[in-house]
Amino acid sequence: MSATPAVIERALRDTRAGERAIAMKVAALAALVLGAFYFCGLFDAKRLVEGAPALAQIAREMTPPDFTRWKAWLRPLLDTLAMSIGGTAIAIAVSLPLAVCAARTTAPNAAVYQAARLVLNLFRAIPELIMGILAVAAVGFGALPGVLALGLHSAGMVAKFFAEAVEHADPRPIEAARAAGASELRVISRAILPQVLPQMADTAIYRWEYNFRASTVMGAVGAGGIGTELIGSLRILDYPQVLAILIAILVCVTIVDALGGVLRRRLA
Repeated sequence: MSATPAVIERALRDTRAGERAIAMKVAALAALVLGAFYFCGLFDAKRLVEGAPALAQIAREMTPPDFTRWKAWLRPLLDTLAMSIGGTAIAIAVSLPLAVCAARTTAPNAAVYQAARLVLNLFRAIPELIMGILAVAAVGFGALPGVLALGLHSAGMVAKFFAEAVEHADPRPIEAARAAGASELRVISRAILPQVLPQMADTAIYRWEYNFRASTVMGAVGAGGIGTELIGSLRILDYPQVLAILIAILVCVTIVDALGGVLRRRLA
């Protein structure tokens, strides 16, 4: 049965209205982005042009890279790797109970839900470097404050993604478990976690990759790792050594990303 002209006309009007709505949203987003560019000075062509020669000069001073101290970087690189693994493990341990409390489907009550969400916002609101400074003030210099800073800051993001995964779990197994009289702990362990473990694993692996990159700058606040060597070279303007350290970091980041890809395929 063919559609009547009135039905076709109404469908066309709805399509045009939808297209206009999308166009308005795109225009609003473009205006927001352009406004951000303006306030950041990205339209200051003179300033950008004047900065290009200085950037080119630094690039020339960096080459060739100086790898003469490469043996002294091995321990800091291992510290950086250990910091990323330890920080991610702390984030996961903190995130699991927080995620249960921050998910609408598993939070005991509204007060616990709001409190858990507030804690997640707090962890994400404080930058890693600020957490690193606070941790250094608390426990001294070295890799320990770096692990603590990465772990607590990461928990804010990891727990948020964990909570969203819990909220999007299929409700039917959950309802069946509760109808059978299972305790809330059994509902979580038997009906929810099996559904969301792949998403949680993917989030944890991604955060580990991120934490390795983030841990390279922890040395700026005395929190150990290869960042200490990088900041030290920058302070004395030893640009060839800076480039060499950046290349070493790039190689390690590439290896970590590759390992993350392997782990994702194994856990898929």
